[in-house]
Amino acid sequence: MKRLFVAFNINPDPDFLSAFCRLRHALSHEKINWVEEKNIHITLKFLGETEERLIPDISQVLKNLTKATSSFTFRLAGLGVFGSSYNPRVIWTGIEPYDELATLMKRASLDFESLGFQTGRQNQVPHLTLGRIKYLQDKVFFQKILDKMKGISSHPVSVKHLILYESILRPKGPDYYSIETFLLKK
Repeated sequence: MKRLFVAFNINPDPDFLSAFCRLRHALSHEKINWVEEKNIHITLKFLGETEERLIPDISQVLKNLTKATSSFTFRLAGLGVFGSSYNPRVIWTGIEPYDELATLMKRASLDFESLGFQTGRQNQVPHLTLGRIKYLQDKVFFQKILDKMKGISSHPVSVKHLILYESILRPKGPDYYSIETFLLKK
């Protein structure tokens, strides 16, 4: 079994990375597992623990999907959380424009359903995960920081390919290994 996901690997601009660094610093007293800069990506579909025999079928789904999808551009913009305001679990930044990526995510979910993969709620919101919250000591301060930094944004980001990744969980955080890359239409 391999823990798999499909993602766009992106390289945010220095201004966005600087703002991300300020966010991490402002919340450094909280128990948050921050995404390492080398692991920044936008998940199109999390497949989870997957039998290796399905990889050729997954590859075919992705080949068909990328043949029908043109490369595109978006910006990272704003901050949000998954979970409730009482129990936030994930800090994320959004995607603008939202519609193109949301449509692609829905298409991917439908295509992967034919292989037996279920659609999860979290897969329907285009976003870039910045951190996973383990515990907040000061929820009021946390919200103030999010409000203060809600204007975070990036320069345009071009997406030209999808990557099928294997994720290996380690005590210090996940390691991602590219299994196959799929080019989008030009």
